[in-house]
Amino acid sequence: MRISAHMVCTAVRDDIVSGAFPPGARLTEELLARRYGVSRVPVREALRTLESEGFVTTRRHAGACVAEPTEQEAADLLDLRALLEPLGTARAAQRRTEAQLRVLRGLVRLGQQRAERGQLSDLRALGDWYHETLAQASGSPTLATLLTQLRRKIAWVYAAEPPLRATAVWREHGAVVDAVARGDAERARALAAAHVERSVALRREQRPVAVRRSRQKGAVRKTKHTVNTGGDNS
Repeated sequence: MRISAHMVCTAVRDDIVSGAFPPGARLTEELLARRYGVSRVPVREALRTLESEGFVTTRRHAGACVAEPTEQEAADLLDLRALLEPLGTARAAQRRTEAQLRVLRGLVRLGQQRAERGQLSDLRALGDWYHETLAQASGSPTLATLLTQLRRKIAWVYAAEPPLRATAVWREHGAVVDAVARGDAERARALAAAHVERSVALRREQRPVAVRRSRQKGAVRKTKHTVNTGGDNS
């Protein structure tokens, strides 16, 4: 079976978000082709896509590398989420389809069940599916794409929310879906804004993980350079 550039892109992005490829790590076509068992062509396309999304950057003499976000860039992601997610939710209340509403209700039901039983391993995937469906229900492909990319980058830069809040998160999701089902755009916007505000407040208390990884990598490089210099001078 031929593996598409989209599949390679998803695999590389997942490895970046998980930290398998830390900030600053080189991403050579040969390495990635071997890792995922594909030719260099889909790898090349995947790297271009990931660069457009901000996960990858191209450096002179080094080629493609995992991007190294700054503290300010991490904070900006949260500000953008606070602006865009309530807008997308309000649009969803006006434009969602019955099929999308059924999916949202099903995801909320599953998420609440898992959270109440303490079965937390599936919640991240369910949450991603919920938010992507809600974004698509906005009826704006551009907005849906922005929201999806934004959530992926926040998942990369910051650690997951504390599991103790899982039940509250899915209760809030349920209230949002109820407002979307009624077509109450202002209520949906307000609930989404309050949900995002609580989530953003928790994340602002955290040190961005990707920034920390980047600095740790830089410290290791600096230490190695110091050791090597000392050896050369001895």
